[in-house]
Amino acid sequence: MQWLCLGNHGWPDGPGKGDNPVMSKLHILGIAGTFMGGVAVLARASGIEVEGSDQAIYPPMSTQLERLGMTLKQGYLPENIAADCDEVVIGNALSRGNPAVEAVLADGRRYTSGAQWLAEHILPGRRTLAVAGTHGKTTTSTILAYLLDSAGRDPGFLIGGVPENFGVSARLGTGREFVVEADEYDTAFFDKRSKFVHYRPDVAVLNNLEYDHADIFPDIAAIQRQFHHLVRTVPGNGRLIVNGADPYLAEVLAMGCWTPVERFGFEREYEWCARLLADDGSVFSVWYRGREIGTVHWPLLGQHNVLNALAALAASHAVGVETAVLLPALAEFRSVKRRMEKLGEERGIAVYDDFAHHPTAIRTTLQGLRARVGAARIIVALEPRSNSMRLGAHADALAPSLDEADAVVFLRRPELPWDAGKVIAALRGDACAATDADALLATLRGLAAAGDHVVFMSNGGFDDAPRRFIAALETSEMH
Repeated sequence: MQWLCLGNHGWPDGPGKGDNPVMSKLHILGIAGTFMGGVAVLARASGIEVEGSDQAIYPPMSTQLERLGMTLKQGYLPENIAADCDEVVIGNALSRGNPAVEAVLADGRRYTSGAQWLAEHILPGRRTLAVAGTHGKTTTSTILAYLLDSAGRDPGFLIGGVPENFGVSARLGTGREFVVEADEYDTAFFDKRSKFVHYRPDVAVLNNLEYDHADIFPDIAAIQRQFHHLVRTVPGNGRLIVNGADPYLAEVLAMGCWTPVERFGFEREYEWCARLLADDGSVFSVWYRGREIGTVHWPLLGQHNVLNALAALAASHAVGVETAVLLPALAEFRSVKRRMEKLGEERGIAVYDDFAHHPTAIRTTLQGLRARVGAARIIVALEPRSNSMRLGAHADALAPSLDEADAVVFLRRPELPWDAGKVIAALRGDACAATDADALLATLRGLAAAGDHVVFMSNGGFDDAPRRFIAALETSEMH
């Protein structure tokens, strides 16, 4: 058997080197997921042969993996796992009863989770910066990696999306820092702890905390306990970067805190403060401990993204990067695919793709767009796709989160287990439902007109509806 040495304790040798042997070929179950796809990229960059399978394979992750030459197989079939795979990395979307999982267990194959694999083979010897929170993890992680890169640190990173400035969701990097998007969702069917407890970061960003993941957490207190597990792992010579206005995070810290804390937000008493100089969040000043550092001009929208930037600046400062030199770089920041990604503009209609998963994220995203476009009409095509959304945990908050939309087309698939009619009836603007993506696109073709902004919101594939709509705009199919 061939052994490879990968990313361990002898830091002078640099990342990707050390004395910890790892298996030479991996099969990743759930490879098209944003996190597992990143694990695949890191393993491949480390010299390991990687293959994988998934139930649903769609862009941008599928495009990234295929470009790197990985073999992707459709479906969780035992025969999709090559006989010469030394280890199987199992995503948290798979559970007992899955044919591939049952085959791995029955065959006695070596298996692990993505978070554990990352913690054992990539993070040792690195200075880990972890970004946690209900909202903004992907964007904040991306800003942080971008800032460190702009400072010449060449960080490694694993982000739950594809950053436009990097073109990949993960890389090893040659520098000491490693940025990881730290998810509170559980690790695997055999490890029900949150993924982020594996990372043991030197710097942890706690962006915000709300109730989510209704499929695994019974209440907000259960999520707070997991966040406190993360807090317990940050060393006393590290740093916690915490949203100062979030009461649930304050309660987490009150459970016990052994690490210096710096708060961020819009209040002057916080260590890190931002002041809006444009209503849409495109211009703001940055203050540290009462002293103005400088002004940011950048292309992102919304107060939520200002807070994301502030957290990333604070985390960069925690590892010794001078803040003032970073601010001009944000003018060239291009965020992440599927985070209010503008796909194009055809026939005067602007089309966006957004990874919506929670009412708060929907509300803040649309508020940012409204501040930018003024009185122009906003049309939202919404798929309630996250587990919490599908379970109806956010049903009461969904209609108010869409107040900035002038029209909403709601994808109400037959398998949706709750009554979407009440949500649709409560929407402020014009609203209707469609039972599949074809019907939704037909409705949009009748609604959209020049000057409109059409936003597709889903954290799933949405049957490729955003790009199909762009294609329809490019042809004579529009009214």
